Amino acid sequence: MTRYSEPKYRTILEAEEGELEALKELSAHDEWKPSFHIHPQYGLLNDPNGLAWFKGKYHVFYQWYPYGAYHGMKHWAHVSSKDLARFERHDTAITPVEDYESHGAYSGASLQVGDELYLYYTGNVKYDAEARDAHQCLAIMDENGEIRKYEHNPLIKSVPEGYTGHVRDPKVFEKEGQYYMLLGAQREDQTGAIIVYDSPDALNWTFLGELSVDIDLAGYMWECPDYFEIDGKDFLIFSPQGIEPEGENYHNVFNTIYVAGTLDIKGLSFQVDEYHELDKGFDFYAPQSFDADGKRLLYGWAGVGEVDFPTDQNKWAHCLTLPRELVRSGNRLLQRPAESLELLKGVTVAQGEVSGSADIELGDEKAWRAKLDTEQISGLKLELFSSDQEQFILTYDQASKKVKVDRSEMKHVTEPQFGTTREVTLSQDLKQLDIIVDHSIAEIFVNDGEAVFTCRVFPLSEHKQLKISADSNAAYEINGMNRGID
Repeated sequence: MTRYSEPKYRTILEAEEGELEALKELSAHDEWKPSFHIHPQYGLLNDPNGLAWFKGKYHVFYQWYPYGAYHGMKHWAHVSSKDLARFERHDTAITPVEDYESHGAYSGASLQVGDELYLYYTGNVKYDAEARDAHQCLAIMDENGEIRKYEHNPLIKSVPEGYTGHVRDPKVFEKEGQYYMLLGAQREDQTGAIIVYDSPDALNWTFLGELSVDIDLAGYMWECPDYFEIDGKDFLIFSPQGIEPEGENYHNVFNTIYVAGTLDIKGLSFQVDEYHELDKGFDFYAPQSFDADGKRLLYGWAGVGEVDFPTDQNKWAHCLTLPRELVRSGNRLLQRPAESLELLKGVTVAQGEVSGSADIELGDEKAWRAKLDTEQISGLKLELFSSDQEQFILTYDQASKKVKVDRSEMKHVTEPQFGTTREVTLSQDLKQLDIIVDHSIAEIFVNDGEAVFTCRVFPLSEHKQLKISADSNAAYEINGMNRGID
């Protein structure tokens, strides 16, 4: 069949002379570029891919389109770190130059096999604006960091009968001596599913069928499946597209849930105990987790769907969340900022205790972390990025145990059609807030990770305050954050 053609489907190898240098220069001085969140130097970033602790380094790959702030030919970009705080950039890890990936190297995960890191991904092929096919592929990183594509790609050619060309995002794991691959899929009746393959050697794969997950959410596509076990409990994470808002949940254009239960992989079923939305903010999607030294760590894409950002004019968009450690609490997942972030802790900007109100001068500080601890507080209001022109508001009401964030009073508001507030009802009184701000992103961790709000923000360039209003004592400490990535 004739392959689809559009200017945005070209690889980085097809750049004109000086084109990439011009893109880099244009975006380099953007005031909203993060200083310790992983972001593209130029172009568009989306899903985290291939996360791994391998041969003494943390490896983070991500979906990357080099030529602008829109979705086009997807590559895998690569950064690594020895401490999960300070990252260095590497050459492009996967460039889609083969016929089986003619329209992009889509998302996937990694698995260490022997002394090599297997990087599974989806080769996307398009025949027109809608018609497409998908192949599951492999790249291999050796212990010296060299990456090559598997000579017998694709591992899995096309999609199984009964599914559209939307089959992607391989998650591979080993269980009882057998390898399994989960894939996000769309049935021919336009509903979402997770399908399963198995393999004796992580190279040769056999289709087993569809994983039964008994939840009351359908959607037209399930993306980015992730599976892991913590303290004897199985967890499944995926991103269903096309689900409707429900109470405090699922208000973004696309959303992400986690399911606690028991996986019977041979019986192709996941017995569901509970399921919940993973992040309560405006901008969170397609997370992936990995194991590092016994800890389960997670990155998400701090973005969702096709969104116009103020940074588009400078030809870059999006970033990843900070690394989060996942901790089990019954059937719930707590998400905590990785301890490694302490390595980036800068000078103390302010600290003290407030009962009533306080206006804390942040000046032009754009990368900071605020911790607030309280007991028996019945009402709290924070105004972040506060000036005469704008503020981002967080409130807590003890009677309802609700925490609410509101970005309606910011000058730059993205995706207002999906609402400008988000809220969550806590299981207990508010005790602790950990707010991490990096130029154009705020991650707000509530009660040691019981709830998290990931929010992109684009504050005006002017001196800012953090305003606190509390009806009982609240202790606070605010520190600057040092650079973690160029």
